[in-house]
Formats: sequence, C-alpha cells, structure tokens
Amino acid sequence: MTTAHEAVHALWTALNLPSASLSMLTLSPSTAANNAIQSSFKLGSVAQTAIGLAGLSAAHLHFLRSGVQQNVRVDVRHALLEFHSEAFYTLNHQPPKEVWDNVAGLYKTKDNSYVRIHTNFPHHRAGILSLLGLPDESDVSRADVQAALLTQDSISFETMAAAAGMCATALRSYSTWSTHPHAKDLEGVSPVQIVKTGDAPKRPITQGSRPLEGVRVLDLSRVLAGPICGRTLAVHGADVLLVTSPHLPALPALDVDTSRGKRTTQLDLTHSADRIKLHNLASDADVFLQAYRPGGLEEKGLGLSDLTRLRPGIVCANLTAWGWEGPWKDRRGFDSLVQTATGFNTSEAEAFARFSGVTTDAQQPKPLPIQALDHAAGYLLAFGINTALSRTITEGGSYEVRVSLAAVGQWIRSMGQLPPFEAFGPDSRALPDMVIPVDEEIRRLSTTWRTIDGMEMTALRHAAVLERTPVKEGEDSIAPVRLDVNDAVWLPRL
Repeated sequence: MTTAHEAVHALWTALNLPSASLSMLTLSPSTAANNAIQSSFKLGSVAQTAIGLAGLSAAHLHFLRSGVQQNVRVDVRHALLEFHSEAFYTLNHQPPKEVWDNVAGLYKTKDNSYVRIHTNFPHHRAGILSLLGLPDESDVSRADVQAALLTQDSISFETMAAAAGMCATALRSYSTWSTHPHAKDLEGVSPVQIVKTGDAPKRPITQGSRPLEGVRVLDLSRVLAGPICGRTLAVHGADVLLVTSPHLPALPALDVDTSRGKRTTQLDLTHSADRIKLHNLASDADVFLQAYRPGGLEEKGLGLSDLTRLRPGIVCANLTAWGWEGPWKDRRGFDSLVQTATGFNTSEAEAFARFSGVTTDAQQPKPLPIQALDHAAGYLLAFGINTALSRTITEGGSYEVRVSLAAVGQWIRSMGQLPPFEAFGPDSRALPDMVIPVDEEIRRLSTTWRTIDGMEMTALRHAAVLERTPVKEGEDSIAPVRLDVNDAVWLPRL
C-alpha cells in the first residue's frame, strides 16, 4: 500500500536526484488522497506523485540554472481533476464536444469474454469495421458491432486486429496477464527510464524567470500522454512547437486542451521542403518529444541515432504503448486498450462487485474513472525530461527518456488497491459533472486563456504550484485552439 510520498521518494532517488530536495515537495491533504475519487486503485496518490515529480524536477532544473530554491505544492483534488482536464474546459462558454467514436468501447465475444476496440481515428474505425465485415458508414451502430463480435473469440480477434495494424485488445484478469510473455518482459521495468545516448559538452547555464525558459521542445506527439507532457513543459516556460501533419486525422476536443501554451504548425513530410524544415527544427531543438509507432521516424531520418548525431546534447523523449522489449513492443495501443489487456478492468470490476454485493460474473468489466495511464505517463515523461536536462547541465551528454503506458500501468498497480468500501463507499468522492463543467470546484481551479481567434477559453490551472516561479498560463500565455497557427521556426533564445 504505497503512499504518494513513498512513490515520489522511490522514483526520485531511482534517477539519482538529490534526496534533500524531497523536503521541498508538499502533497496535500495527504489523508484525503485515497478517497478523492471512486476507484479501487490509488489514483489520488498516482496523480499527486506524477504531477509532483514533474513540478519538483522543474524546480530542481531552475535551481541548477539560477541557484534559486523553492517549495512545490500539489493538492490531491486538483491533481485528480487535472488528470481529466480535457473534460473541464470551455470555449466561448461551450463545453467540449464528444471525443469518442460512437462504436468505440467494450463488447462481449463468442468465448464469453470481452474485447475493447479503439475506433476514434477514422482509419482505425474503417479497419476494425472491415475486419468485422461491416461497412464504414455513419449508421453502423453498437448493436451491429456487438452482433459481429459475438461471432469472434476475444484472443483471435485481438491477434487479427494487431496483424492488420488496428487497435483492439482482449479482456484479461491480472493473473492471466501476469503469465503473458509480454508481461514477463515488463517485470522490473521502471515507469521512467533515462539512457545516455552520446557524449556532448555540458549545457551552458542560462537563467530565466521560469525553469524551462529558453528550452526548445519539438513536440511530435498525439493523443494523449505526449501532448500532456508538452503542455507541462510549456507551463514551466519552454518554447514548445507542436508539429502535426495536415493529412493526419485529429481529435479537436483533445487537441484544444493539450495544445494550451504551445505554438502549433503543420508540415507535410511527403514534401522534401517540409522534411528539410523539420530537420532544421530538430537541429536546434533541446528536446525532441514523439509518440509515433516504434520505428516510425527512423525512415524519415529522425531516429534516436540520427537525432543524437544531428544535435549533440539533445534529449529524445519517446513514448510507446507497450514498451521496448517483448512480443507486443511494436503494437499500437491506447490507455483504454492497455487497461483492458493488463487486468485493470477486471480488478476494478471485482472490487466494485464486492462493494455492491453482486456476483463477479454479473458485474460488467469496469474501466478506471479517468484515463490515468495516459495522464500519469505524460507527467512522468515531463519528470524524465527535466531530469535529463539537468544532467546535460551537470554531466553533459545526450539522453533518451523512455515511458510506456504498460510500464506506467504496472507502476500504478504496484501502489496497491483499496478495500472496496473505502474505494466506493460514502466517504469516496466522484468527480464533478464531466459534461458541463459548472461545478464550483471547477470554477475555483480554472483560469481564462487568450486564443488566437479572439475566443475566450477557460481551463484548469496546473496543479503543481511552484513558490518562486509561477507557471505560465491563463492571461500570461495563449491557447492556439488550431493546429496550424504558427510558422515552423523557433523563437529567439534568451
């Protein structure tokens, strides 16, 4: 039953950061962490730990650059709400539109099990429906998909979808997942790994008013963990340039929230001129953040070894669904799919069944109430990047930061589960309304942002409060809203 303080200490010291700095982090109120949300998993502690590590590592980087020390504070309710920030913004007083495709989700299969499909991008939807022999038409319903999946075995369909490059996973219990070959390869893997990839001189120390001011971050990530990481670096002062393709599908409701504080541009890498622009950007970047499928950028000359040669001293931050070893390392995946495959949906359902008094067989698989794997991965990736940047100052060198959803899920599970009555009983608190954010708690924790098009956006403030370097948000920053606002150039350095 790991507490947030214990989890912070373990991950902080595992990366050889000074233990004395831990006294500067306050997680409050610590007694409320375990019942701040209805889940058997310790999501309050998870949220505080991940956001706290990102904030404390930013403060440590600022100390190395300026000699200024500062305290960091993270409130557990605020942290949990930020773990669902995409549901709590408004644009011209209107809440975000529905993010998810109408047929995405969990379905029963012929073998009396379940499979979860991810169809939120058009090409993923078309691929899954094709495998099921269904037309990719707007009037295809969940009932149609359910009827088709009742002719499929869960594992067979998972295997068939993976072979087609589509996104589906079979439901497993934790005990079943623990015997899977890929789970064996994940054993002992830290949720944050930092690997030195090359030699480079120590980074010159330049001071700024915020921890990452003057740091250039090239963000090539999409939905959801990578963009959250980039947004976190931006609130601490980094120049984050989000690069997307005009040909790739987007999820606007998520993009609006996760692009806050960034500059956005689009490049078509099928054109040689845009490929040259991207290489030029990378040659002057301090951080290269990407969440493409494994190997997806090597063919464009932007693999790890390419970037290390191109820009000695660079920090390459790589995010994957399943990690770097094992039979599933090249599979696509998303938070909901990793939850389903690795036992979270089954464990949460079993805990709720014990609380509600129903039989386990009668209880539907139960997802976590927030996309905790995505959000935790995003903040832990920011923690790793800040730590690697600190090493470029103290030691020199180029570094790779590795985070995977599967390893983050393994870490969340390692923190233990709550007794069912504590998890779901009257003392536990559900999140406020997730559709129209009118709750007083949301208003109190939100701020107003400027947008490029003159609209008014309200969104949650960042949950990590740094004593000496307030985060850059609200009227002090900008929300681009669109993905094509800026030219593909860097701002002048300090």
